[in-house]
Amino acid sequence: MLNILWLFFFVLAFVLALFQWLVQGNAAAFPELVQSIFDMAKLSVTIAIGLIGILAFWLGLLKIAEKSGLVNLLAKALAPLFRKLMPEVPSGHPALGSISMNMAANMLGLDNAATPMGIRAMEQLQEINPNKEEASNAQILFLVLNTSAVTIIPITILLYRAQMGAADPAAVFLPLLLATCASTFFGLLAVSIVQKIDIFNRVIAAYFLVFAGLIGALVWSLVSLPTEEMAEASSALGNFLLMAAIVTILLYGWRKKVAVYEDFVEGAKEGFKVAVKIIPYLIAMLTAIGALRASGALDAFADGLGWLFGSLGLDTRFVEALPTALMKPFSGSGSRAMMLETMQSQGVDSFVGYMVATIQGSTETTFYVLTVYFGAVGIKRIRHALACGLIADLAGIVAAILLTYWFFA
Repeated sequence: MLNILWLFFFVLAFVLALFQWLVQGNAAAFPELVQSIFDMAKLSVTIAIGLIGILAFWLGLLKIAEKSGLVNLLAKALAPLFRKLMPEVPSGHPALGSISMNMAANMLGLDNAATPMGIRAMEQLQEINPNKEEASNAQILFLVLNTSAVTIIPITILLYRAQMGAADPAAVFLPLLLATCASTFFGLLAVSIVQKIDIFNRVIAAYFLVFAGLIGALVWSLVSLPTEEMAEASSALGNFLLMAAIVTILLYGWRKKVAVYEDFVEGAKEGFKVAVKIIPYLIAMLTAIGALRASGALDAFADGLGWLFGSLGLDTRFVEALPTALMKPFSGSGSRAMMLETMQSQGVDSFVGYMVATIQGSTETTFYVLTVYFGAVGIKRIRHALACGLIADLAGIVAAILLTYWFFA
């Protein structure tokens, strides 16, 4: 699947560039296409190098958490849930603790913290994967949960809106939370159908009710604040929880007689190895995406949808947000750049400005997450991971569009 898709991106980009050159007379079509490929190759290495420090820091902390037994405590707390969702993972396995920490970081909107935890979890799941080149059911479920993870506190989006001069940076908080919940629900539903998981049994339902209650309490506490204070409170709370987690890991390790400094350094060494290992996978995927973007394929698709919906007499204001939506599954930096450009040109508090912010936070970057996480463990056959991840993306994006109409139209 991934082989065919990757090849298709390059072939489509070549055909479109050839059309622009021979039919439209655009002599710059191929120079721009090749330059985009080179730029993406350079960006791939830049991303990997940028991850070294972050990976080293968090993998160092995770090593302390593992040796102190803190990861096992997290795993035990979630063991009943994951016994139902991932029956092939042994109860109390360290991967369950890493998955828990990864999901917590995603919920707080802390992407830099979530990535190394996710890679560590994927490595631990790979240890019990009987076929090392093919994604296991547990790895696929984890990847889809990760790429569609609920973002309770969308710190990054709120800060971008504040930097762009939004009158109320937190205005998108509720629609964004609802959109990312839709992404997670439909992603989990898609995986459960393929893997024949009963997500409506009593155990999963109980965890769902607790989770829904916590989200409800958090939403209520933030909504009760004056709107101008919500973004600041969200940012402060998220970073407080992050720092509290760091200190908790260190103090718990010290209390359990772990050599916190030595073990941190031991774990941090793994960060460099992982960052270097994912470079080829990043180059492969990002160069294909860069070629597709430079060829104009994404813009042409958005224009086609605009014509289609316009011919049906529907509101087409959402079409201006489609470049962000179409780029989101492929490139987080690309969709972020498109979001900021739309906010700059249309206004951060415009209808489209609200929509691109909600879309940007509604789901994760499926192709990036798939490339990094599976690339880190050498997975070559991804099975239904991509399809289920894209279903989650589609659900999140459609929900973001509909919710923007509901809240801001």
